[in-house]
Amino acid sequence: MTIGAICNREVITVRRDANVLHAATLMRKYHVGDVVVIEDHKGKSVPVGIVTDRDIVIELVATELDCRVITTGDIMVSNVNVIKESAGIFEAIQLMTNKGIRRLPVVDNEGGLLGIVTLDDLLQLLAKEFGALTKLISREQKNEISKRP
Repeated sequence: MTIGAICNREVITVRRDANVLHAATLMRKYHVGDVVVIEDHKGKSVPVGIVTDRDIVIELVATELDCRVITTGDIMVSNVNVIKESAGIFEAIQLMTNKGIRRLPVVDNEGGLLGIVTLDDLLQLLAKEFGALTKLISREQKNEISKRP
């Protein structure tokens, strides 16, 4: 299964010059913990950064800065790690683990933003798959009992 098959295609995005209050308002409205900062490149929205709820707390709230003045470009994590939609799930897990990140924007072959995959998404998928495996154990036992009473 590819990342493109499981990623969330409804990504909340902002431009670099959007103030942090706007980004926080979007996070609350859509119940997400991040916004992807984008720029237009040859007609495509390309991720150039990411701002998380934690970034806002650490960079602004804890330092008492005005979120109406500071822009997402000022506090975003630049050089954002992305993953191609064709990548596998375990490739995403490995990248997230190696980089210590919880969110990966998903891009096409030209770098255009298609979606986002989060640690929560991957945990839910893996939990579902482990559940299916536990059912296999029960079925195997039932099959054995029916064949060898």
